[in-house]
Amino acid sequence: MKDHLRTSEWGLGLKGHIIIAGPCSAETPEQVEKVCIEMKEQNVIPSMFRAGIWKPRTRPGSFEGIGEDGLKWMEIVRNHLNIPITTEVGNTAHVELALKHKVDVLWIGARTTVNPFAVQEIAEALRGTDIPVMVKNPMNPDLQLWLGALERLHAVGIDKLAAIHRGFSDSYDKRFRNKPNWSMPIHLKREWKGMEVINDPSHIVGKRDGILEVSQRAINFGLDGLMIETHHDPDNAWSDAKQQVTPAQLKEILSKIDFKSSLESEKPGEKLNDLRTAVDHLDDQLIDLLSERFSIIDQIGAHKREHKLTVFQSDRWKQVMDSRTDKGVNKGLSEKFMKELLFTIHEESVKRQEKQLRSGDAINKNA
Repeated sequence: MKDHLRTSEWGLGLKGHIIIAGPCSAETPEQVEKVCIEMKEQNVIPSMFRAGIWKPRTRPGSFEGIGEDGLKWMEIVRNHLNIPITTEVGNTAHVELALKHKVDVLWIGARTTVNPFAVQEIAEALRGTDIPVMVKNPMNPDLQLWLGALERLHAVGIDKLAAIHRGFSDSYDKRFRNKPNWSMPIHLKREWKGMEVINDPSHIVGKRDGILEVSQRAINFGLDGLMIETHHDPDNAWSDAKQQVTPAQLKEILSKIDFKSSLESEKPGEKLNDLRTAVDHLDDQLIDLLSERFSIIDQIGAHKREHKLTVFQSDRWKQVMDSRTDKGVNKGLSEKFMKELLFTIHEESVKRQEKQLRSGDAINKNA
Protein backbone atom coordinates (compact mmCIF):
# COMPACT_ATOMS: atom_id res chain seq x y z
CA MET A 1 0.00 0.00 0.00
CA LYS A 2 2.54 2.60 1.16
CA ASP A 3 6.24 2.55 1.86
CA HIS A 4 7.23 2.36 5.49
CA LEU A 5 10.12 1.00 7.54
CA ARG A 6 9.72 -2.36 9.27
CA THR A 7 10.75 -2.76 12.91
CA SER A 8 14.10 -4.25 11.88
CA GLU A 9 14.80 -0.95 10.09
CA TRP A 10 13.98 1.33 13.03
CA GLY A 11 17.63 1.40 14.16
CA LEU A 12 16.78 -0.04 17.59
CA GLY A 13 18.28 -3.50 17.16
CA LEU A 14 14.89 -5.18 16.78
CA LYS A 15 14.68 -8.45 14.91
CA GLY A 16 12.47 -11.49 14.62
CA HIS A 17 9.27 -11.58 16.66
CA ILE A 18 9.05 -8.43 18.78
CA ILE A 19 8.44 -9.03 22.49
CA ILE A 20 7.26 -5.98 24.43
CA ALA A 21 6.93 -6.39 28.20
CA GLY A 22 6.64 -4.26 31.28
CA PRO A 23 3.97 -3.05 33.73
CA CYS A 24 0.60 -1.69 32.74
CA SER A 25 1.57 1.48 34.61
CA ALA A 26 4.77 2.93 35.97
CA GLU A 27 3.93 3.29 39.68
CA THR A 28 7.14 4.06 41.56
CA PRO A 29 10.85 4.03 40.71
CA GLU A 30 11.22 1.02 43.02
CA GLN A 31 8.55 -0.88 41.06
CA VAL A 32 10.21 -0.16 37.71
CA GLU A 33 13.57 -1.25 39.07
CA LYS A 34 12.20 -4.48 40.59
CA VAL A 35 10.60 -5.47 37.27
CA CYS A 36 13.91 -4.86 35.50
CA ILE A 37 15.92 -6.80 38.10
CA GLU A 38 13.58 -9.79 37.93
CA MET A 39 13.66 -9.76 34.13
CA LYS A 40 17.44 -9.84 34.31
CA GLU A 41 17.45 -12.61 36.94
CA GLN A 42 15.03 -14.70 34.87
CA ASN A 43 17.03 -14.02 31.70
CA VAL A 44 13.90 -12.84 29.93
CA ILE A 45 14.96 -9.56 28.33
CA PRO A 46 12.22 -8.27 25.99
CA SER A 47 12.76 -6.42 22.73
CA MET A 48 11.20 -3.33 24.31
CA PHE A 49 10.10 -2.25 27.78
CA ARG A 50 6.57 -0.84 28.07
CA ALA A 51 5.06 1.23 30.85
CA GLY A 52 1.96 3.40 30.92
CA ILE A 53 2.60 6.96 32.06
CA TRP A 54 -0.87 8.33 31.36
CA LYS A 55 -3.83 5.96 31.70
CA PRO A 56 -7.14 6.79 29.96
CA ARG A 57 -9.71 5.48 32.44
CA THR A 58 -13.40 4.97 31.75
CA ARG A 59 -14.48 6.80 34.89
CA PRO A 60 -12.74 9.47 36.99
CA GLY A 61 -11.30 8.45 40.31
CA SER A 62 -9.31 5.51 39.01
CA PHE A 63 -5.52 5.68 38.82
CA GLU A 64 -4.84 7.75 35.71
CA GLY A 65 -1.08 7.38 35.56
CA ILE A 66 1.84 8.89 37.42
CA GLY A 67 2.55 11.54 34.78
CA GLU A 68 5.88 13.05 33.77
CA ASP A 69 7.74 11.72 36.82
CA GLY A 70 7.31 8.23 35.39
CA LEU A 71 9.21 9.23 32.26
CA LYS A 72 12.23 10.09 34.42
CA TRP A 73 12.17 6.59 35.86
CA MET A 74 12.64 5.08 32.41
CA GLU A 75 16.35 5.76 32.80
CA ILE A 76 16.27 2.85 35.27
CA VAL A 77 15.29 0.56 32.39
CA ARG A 78 18.15 1.81 30.25
CA ASN A 79 20.63 1.29 33.09
CA HIS A 80 19.48 -2.28 33.87
CA LEU A 81 18.35 -3.67 30.52
CA ASN A 82 19.65 -1.31 27.84
CA ILE A 83 16.59 -1.83 25.62
CA PRO A 84 14.20 0.62 23.91
CA ILE A 85 11.34 2.11 25.94
CA THR A 86 7.79 2.64 24.72
CA THR A 87 4.77 4.38 26.21
CA GLU A 88 1.29 5.51 25.20
CA VAL A 89 0.51 9.08 24.20
CA GLY A 90 -3.02 10.46 23.97
CA ASN A 91 -2.50 14.14 23.16
CA THR A 92 0.10 16.69 22.06
CA ALA A 93 1.23 17.42 25.64
CA HIS A 94 2.06 13.73 26.11
CA VAL A 95 3.99 13.75 22.83
CA GLU A 96 6.06 16.78 23.85
CA LEU A 97 6.96 15.25 27.22
CA ALA A 98 7.77 11.84 25.75
CA LEU A 99 10.07 13.42 23.17
CA LYS A 100 11.66 15.59 25.86
CA HIS A 101 12.53 12.48 27.89
CA LYS A 102 13.77 10.62 24.78
CA VAL A 103 11.24 7.78 24.78
CA ASP A 104 12.28 5.48 21.93
CA VAL A 105 8.87 4.38 20.60
CA LEU A 106 5.37 5.76 21.09
CA TRP A 107 2.03 4.03 20.79
CA ILE A 108 -1.46 5.40 20.30
CA GLY A 109 -4.10 3.62 22.39
CA ALA A 110 -7.43 2.18 21.32
CA ARG A 111 -9.43 5.00 22.91
CA THR A 112 -7.45 7.56 20.91
CA THR A 113 -7.47 5.67 17.61
CA VAL A 114 -11.27 6.03 17.48
CA ASN A 115 -10.93 9.84 17.27
CA PRO A 116 -9.45 11.10 13.96
CA PHE A 117 -9.19 14.64 15.39
CA ALA A 118 -6.99 13.42 18.26
CA VAL A 119 -4.86 11.26 15.96
CA GLN A 120 -4.37 14.17 13.56
CA GLU A 121 -3.25 16.45 16.40
CA ILE A 122 -0.74 13.85 17.56
CA ALA A 123 0.46 13.41 13.98
CA GLU A 124 1.00 17.16 13.61
CA ALA A 125 2.93 17.22 16.89
CA LEU A 126 5.19 14.49 15.48
CA ARG A 127 5.75 16.16 12.11
CA GLY A 128 9.48 16.46 11.46
CA THR A 129 10.45 13.81 14.02
CA ASP A 130 11.91 10.39 13.32
CA ILE A 131 10.31 8.47 16.18
CA PRO A 132 8.59 5.11 15.55
CA VAL A 133 4.88 4.93 16.35
CA MET A 134 2.64 1.92 16.94
CA VAL A 135 -1.14 2.20 16.64
CA LYS A 136 -3.56 0.03 18.59
CA ASN A 137 -6.80 -1.00 16.93
CA PRO A 138 -9.88 1.11 17.77
CA MET A 139 -12.31 -0.10 20.44
CA ASN A 140 -14.75 -1.43 17.84
CA PRO A 141 -13.85 -3.55 14.79
CA ASP A 142 -13.47 -0.72 12.28
CA LEU A 143 -10.63 -1.48 9.86
CA GLN A 144 -10.87 1.91 8.15
CA LEU A 145 -10.35 3.77 11.45
CA TRP A 146 -7.29 1.64 12.19
CA LEU A 147 -5.86 2.18 8.72
CA GLY A 148 -6.77 5.85 8.85
CA ALA A 149 -4.76 6.44 12.02
CA LEU A 150 -1.69 4.85 10.44
CA GLU A 151 -2.23 6.87 7.25
CA ARG A 152 -2.44 10.14 9.17
CA LEU A 153 0.93 9.45 10.77
CA HIS A 154 2.42 8.38 7.46
CA ALA A 155 1.15 11.57 5.79
CA VAL A 156 3.23 13.80 8.13
CA GLY A 157 6.41 11.82 7.45
CA ILE A 158 6.32 9.12 10.14
CA ASP A 159 7.52 6.07 8.24
CA LYS A 160 8.51 3.87 11.18
CA LEU A 161 5.11 2.34 11.79
CA ALA A 162 3.58 -0.80 13.29
CA ALA A 163 0.13 -1.82 14.51
CA ILE A 164 -0.98 -3.41 17.78
CA HIS A 165 -3.92 -5.80 17.93
CA ARG A 166 -5.55 -5.64 21.39
CA GLY A 167 -9.03 -6.93 20.57
CA PHE A 168 -12.43 -5.25 20.31
CA SER A 169 -15.24 -4.42 22.72
CA ASP A 170 -17.99 -7.03 22.72
CA SER A 171 -20.45 -7.02 25.61
CA TYR A 172 -21.85 -10.40 24.56
CA ASP A 173 -18.64 -12.43 24.51
CA LYS A 174 -17.66 -13.16 28.12
CA ARG A 175 -14.62 -15.28 27.23
CA PHE A 176 -12.48 -12.23 26.52
CA ARG A 177 -12.04 -8.77 27.92
CA ASN A 178 -11.74 -7.68 24.29
CA LYS A 179 -12.73 -10.11 21.56
CA PRO A 180 -9.77 -10.88 19.26
CA ASN A 181 -11.69 -10.98 15.96
CA TRP A 182 -8.61 -12.42 14.22
CA SER A 183 -9.77 -11.45 10.73
CA MET A 184 -9.15 -7.76 11.49
CA PRO A 185 -5.34 -7.83 11.93
CA ILE A 186 -5.14 -10.21 8.96
CA HIS A 187 -7.17 -7.77 6.83
CA LEU A 188 -4.92 -4.92 7.99
CA LYS A 189 -1.81 -6.81 6.88
CA ARG A 190 -3.50 -7.54 3.57
CA GLU A 191 -4.54 -3.91 3.03
CA TRP A 192 -1.13 -2.46 3.96
CA LYS A 193 1.45 -4.89 2.70
CA GLY A 194 4.41 -5.30 5.04
CA MET A 195 2.67 -3.68 8.00
CA GLU A 196 3.70 -5.57 11.13
CA VAL A 197 1.05 -6.29 13.75
CA ILE A 198 1.98 -7.00 17.36
CA ASN A 199 -0.58 -8.86 19.44
CA ASP A 200 -1.56 -7.69 22.95
CA PRO A 201 -2.92 -10.85 24.64
CA SER A 202 -3.08 -9.12 28.04
CA HIS A 203 -5.89 -6.82 26.92
CA ILE A 204 -7.60 -9.50 24.87
CA VAL A 205 -7.85 -12.00 27.72
CA GLY A 206 -8.09 -9.60 30.67
CA LYS A 207 -6.61 -12.19 33.02
CA ARG A 208 -3.41 -14.24 33.27
CA ASP A 209 -5.04 -17.51 32.31
CA GLY A 210 -5.33 -17.65 28.55
CA ILE A 211 -2.41 -15.38 27.68
CA LEU A 212 -0.40 -18.36 26.40
CA GLU A 213 -3.27 -19.65 24.27
CA VAL A 214 -4.01 -16.26 22.69
CA SER A 215 -0.29 -15.59 22.15
CA GLN A 216 0.12 -18.88 20.31
CA ARG A 217 -2.91 -18.19 18.14
CA ALA A 218 -1.50 -14.78 17.26
CA ILE A 219 1.77 -16.35 16.13
CA ASN A 220 -0.14 -19.05 14.23
CA PHE A 221 -2.03 -16.32 12.36
CA GLY A 222 1.26 -14.72 11.32
CA LEU A 223 1.33 -11.76 13.68
CA ASP A 224 4.76 -10.30 14.30
CA GLY A 225 5.17 -10.10 18.06
CA LEU A 226 3.58 -9.86 21.49
CA MET A 227 2.98 -7.15 24.09
CA ILE A 228 2.55 -8.80 27.49
CA GLU A 229 2.02 -6.74 30.65
CA THR A 230 4.60 -7.78 33.26
CA HIS A 231 4.85 -6.70 36.91
CA HIS A 232 6.97 -7.93 39.82
CA ASP A 233 3.86 -8.07 42.05
CA PRO A 234 0.81 -8.26 39.73
CA ASP A 235 -1.80 -8.84 42.42
CA ASN A 236 -0.97 -5.46 43.95
CA ALA A 237 -0.61 -3.54 40.69
CA TRP A 238 -2.30 -0.15 40.59
CA SER A 239 -4.06 -0.93 37.31
CA ASP A 240 -5.10 -4.07 35.39
CA ALA A 241 -3.83 -6.36 38.15
CA LYS A 242 -5.61 -9.49 36.89
CA GLN A 243 -3.96 -9.50 33.47
CA GLN A 244 -0.33 -8.89 34.44
CA VAL A 245 2.24 -11.67 34.87
CA THR A 246 5.55 -11.87 36.73
CA PRO A 247 8.83 -12.02 34.80
CA ALA A 248 9.05 -15.71 35.75
CA GLN A 249 5.58 -16.32 34.28
CA LEU A 250 6.54 -14.32 31.19
CA LYS A 251 9.55 -16.57 30.72
CA GLU A 252 7.37 -19.68 31.03
CA ILE A 253 4.83 -18.35 28.52
CA LEU A 254 7.48 -17.47 25.96
CA SER A 255 9.22 -20.85 26.40
CA LYS A 256 5.98 -22.66 25.51
CA ILE A 257 5.16 -20.67 22.39
CA ASP A 258 6.00 -22.28 19.07
CA PHE A 259 7.29 -19.26 17.19
CA LYS A 260 6.75 -19.78 13.48
CA SER A 261 8.43 -18.11 10.54
CA SER A 262 6.26 -15.77 8.53
CA LEU A 263 5.78 -16.77 4.91
CA GLU A 264 6.33 -13.11 4.06
CA SER A 265 10.00 -13.60 4.96
CA GLU A 266 10.43 -17.29 4.09
CA LYS A 267 10.10 -18.84 0.65
CA PRO A 268 7.46 -21.59 0.66
CA GLY A 269 8.65 -25.07 -0.32
CA GLU A 270 7.52 -27.06 -3.33
CA LYS A 271 5.02 -29.08 -1.28
CA LEU A 272 3.35 -25.93 0.05
CA ASN A 273 3.18 -24.46 -3.44
CA ASP A 274 1.49 -27.65 -4.70
CA LEU A 275 -1.08 -27.51 -1.91
CA ARG A 276 -1.77 -23.85 -2.60
CA THR A 277 -2.28 -24.62 -6.28
CA ALA A 278 -4.80 -27.29 -5.32
CA VAL A 279 -6.65 -24.76 -3.15
CA ASP A 280 -6.65 -22.27 -6.05
CA HIS A 281 -8.30 -24.85 -8.32
CA LEU A 282 -10.93 -25.64 -5.69
CA ASP A 283 -11.62 -21.93 -5.19
CA ASP A 284 -12.22 -21.61 -8.93
CA GLN A 285 -14.72 -24.44 -8.73
CA LEU A 286 -16.43 -22.84 -5.72
CA ILE A 287 -16.81 -19.56 -7.59
CA ASP A 288 -18.24 -21.34 -10.64
CA LEU A 289 -20.72 -23.24 -8.43
CA LEU A 290 -21.78 -20.06 -6.62
CA SER A 291 -22.29 -18.30 -9.95
CA GLU A 292 -24.43 -21.20 -11.16
CA ARG A 293 -26.39 -21.22 -7.88
CA PHE A 294 -27.17 -17.51 -8.06
CA SER A 295 -28.22 -17.88 -11.69
CA ILE A 296 -30.88 -20.31 -10.49
CA ILE A 297 -31.77 -17.91 -7.67
CA ASP A 298 -32.43 -15.24 -10.31
CA GLN A 299 -34.83 -17.65 -12.02
CA ILE A 300 -36.57 -18.29 -8.69
CA GLY A 301 -36.89 -14.53 -8.22
CA ALA A 302 -38.45 -14.18 -11.67
CA HIS A 303 -40.91 -16.97 -10.86
CA LYS A 304 -41.89 -15.30 -7.57
CA ARG A 305 -42.39 -12.01 -9.38
CA GLU A 306 -44.61 -13.67 -11.97
CA HIS A 307 -46.73 -15.43 -9.35
CA LYS A 308 -46.72 -12.56 -6.87
CA LEU A 309 -44.90 -14.48 -4.11
CA THR A 310 -42.87 -12.91 -1.30
CA VAL A 311 -39.11 -13.15 -1.33
CA PHE A 312 -38.68 -14.60 2.15
CA GLN A 313 -40.33 -17.89 3.13
CA SER A 314 -39.45 -18.89 6.68
CA ASP A 315 -40.21 -22.62 6.39
CA ARG A 316 -37.93 -22.99 3.38
CA TRP A 317 -35.18 -20.95 5.09
CA LYS A 318 -35.29 -23.10 8.23
CA GLN A 319 -35.19 -26.28 6.17
CA VAL A 320 -32.15 -25.09 4.22
CA MET A 321 -30.31 -23.91 7.33
CA ASP A 322 -30.93 -27.10 9.30
CA SER A 323 -30.22 -29.60 6.51
CA ARG A 324 -27.12 -27.85 5.13
CA THR A 325 -25.70 -27.19 8.60
CA ASP A 326 -26.11 -30.86 9.56
CA LYS A 327 -24.51 -31.97 6.31
CA GLY A 328 -21.57 -29.61 6.83
CA VAL A 329 -21.04 -30.75 10.42
CA ASN A 330 -21.05 -34.38 9.23
CA LYS A 331 -18.31 -33.42 6.76
CA GLY A 332 -16.12 -32.02 9.54
CA LEU A 333 -17.07 -28.33 9.22
CA SER A 334 -18.01 -26.37 12.34
CA GLU A 335 -21.63 -25.47 13.00
CA LYS A 336 -20.68 -21.79 13.47
CA PHE A 337 -18.93 -21.68 10.09
CA MET A 338 -21.83 -23.37 8.30
CA LYS A 339 -24.39 -20.98 9.76
CA GLU A 340 -22.31 -17.90 8.93
CA LEU A 341 -21.70 -19.18 5.38
CA LEU A 342 -25.35 -20.03 4.77
CA PHE A 343 -26.51 -16.71 6.21
CA THR A 344 -24.18 -14.83 3.85
CA ILE A 345 -25.38 -16.83 0.85
CA HIS A 346 -29.00 -16.33 1.91
CA GLU A 347 -28.52 -12.55 2.23
CA GLU A 348 -27.18 -12.37 -1.31
CA SER A 349 -30.02 -14.60 -2.55
CA VAL A 350 -32.63 -12.34 -0.95
CA LYS A 351 -31.04 -9.24 -2.51
CA ARG A 352 -31.07 -10.80 -5.97
CA GLN A 353 -34.69 -11.93 -5.66
CA GLU A 354 -35.72 -8.53 -4.35
CA LYS A 355 -34.02 -6.98 -7.38
CA GLN A 356 -36.15 -9.21 -9.61
CA LEU A 357 -39.33 -8.04 -7.84
CA ARG A 358 -38.31 -4.38 -8.15
CA SER A 359 -37.66 -4.79 -11.85
CA GLY A 360 -41.15 -6.28 -12.19
CA ASP A 361 -42.64 -3.31 -10.33
CA ALA A 362 -40.84 -0.95 -12.69
CA ILE A 363 -42.20 -2.81 -15.73
CA ASN A 364 -45.75 -2.69 -14.39
CA LYS A 365 -45.41 1.01 -13.55
CA ASN A 366 -44.27 1.86 -17.06
CA ALA A 367 -46.83 -0.37 -18.79
